[in-house]
Amino acid sequence: MSDRHHVVLLTFPDAAGWRPAFEEARHLPGLRFAAAMERSTEGLLEVEDTFTKGAGVATVGSGVLGGLVGLLGGPVGVLLGFAAGAALGNAAEEHAATEGGAALIVLSPRVPDGGALIAVEAVEHSPDPADELAAKHGATVERLDANAFAEEVRAAEEAAEKG
Repeated sequence: MSDRHHVVLLTFPDAAGWRPAFEEARHLPGLRFAAAMERSTEGLLEVEDTFTKGAGVATVGSGVLGGLVGLLGGPVGVLLGFAAGAALGNAAEEHAATEGGAALIVLSPRVPDGGALIAVEAVEHSPDPADELAAKHGATVERLDANAFAEEVRAAEEAAEKG
């Protein structure tokens, strides 16, 4: 199998078993983002945990770059450059987090009552690690093409804005 960018869904009929699986999912090869949602037997949905690989890198990296550019202005320039760069990097990370939230809203109907769902965005070299994780913890696996899913999320956002 060549590298495939997927949203891998691990569905748990019983909410009790997802936590250890989520900790293991954070270490899947090619992982970019993971989120766990749980629905009570009364139908109340909660996002229980999220993990973003490399979170904070854009903020710090942009701050350092801004600080280096600020060297031209002396010590105050370094401070202002770092602050401006960090603000831009943080804005980029916040935008990505907002998109992740919209994706979870689109996935929320897939969470069974009394169950849980772990959504993993990953570039998979092989389906085996996620399949083995699901089998170990009693979850079912579904793979969505990440690009097609991103289009679905965009369409849902546009529909919400119009509605």
